[in-house]
Amino acid sequence: MRSLVFLLASTLMVSASDIADPDALEHLVRQDCGSCHGLTLKGGLGPDIRPDALSHYDPDTLAIVVLDGIPGTAMPPWRPLISEAEAQWIADYLLSGTQP
Repeated sequence: MRSLVFLLASTLMVSASDIADPDALEHLVRQDCGSCHGLTLKGGLGPDIRPDALSHYDPDTLAIVVLDGIPGTAMPPWRPLISEAEAQWIADYLLSGTQP
């Protein structure tokens, strides 16, 4: 857990507005989310998280999943490590397949 916190602290450069650099958030998605969901996000330990696979989510609900995880699964809560604004950015990014 300590190494994950260090990785996130070194990857995310949170500004005064509490939203990390979009490039850092994209890197977080590709590397950290990709470590379970596959580096191409097509699935691995976790399911496919490309836009078509997530189309049943609205952005707000998906942001809550990112923040609070899914109990009983390997999806961890990211709330201790990222802000609500960052989770919303990630949800929008995953649903669109591009940076919002």
